[in-house]
Amino acid sequence: MFMGEYQHSIDAKGRMIVPAKFRESLGEHFVITRGLDQCIFGYPMDEWRKLEDKLKDLPMTKKDARAFARFFFSGATEVEVDKQGRINIPSTLIGYANLEKECVILGVSSKIEIWAKESWQQYFEQSAESFDEIAENLIGFDF
Repeated sequence: MFMGEYQHSIDAKGRMIVPAKFRESLGEHFVITRGLDQCIFGYPMDEWRKLEDKLKDLPMTKKDARAFARFFFSGATEVEVDKQGRINIPSTLIGYANLEKECVILGVSSKIEIWAKESWQQYFEQSAESFDEIAENLIGFDF
């Protein structure tokens, strides 16, 4: 399980250090793709395969299912962690998530998320204002 928030930077070549606490669970190779809310999702290979199986079960006769599968799979790429603990993020994903210099890497249960620092701060502030309401709307969830 991934949890926590870490700040790292991305260099001009698109390389970013993966937090040491995440590296073992992610493995030497893992998949990154476009996520929701303009961030990048990162999945260990076993979690990626589970997600891939779920997406394969979507009814491709439905326009929304086709659109989501295209969005998700077209941005996916397998990355390798180098000896310095870095991955190389493709320019298409850097552009999608508006990554510039400062990044925030989040552990979110079975995946990681990579955010532009400013985007994360804005999202967090907006969500924090309605956190109580969001929690109330999650049926059957108790802390």
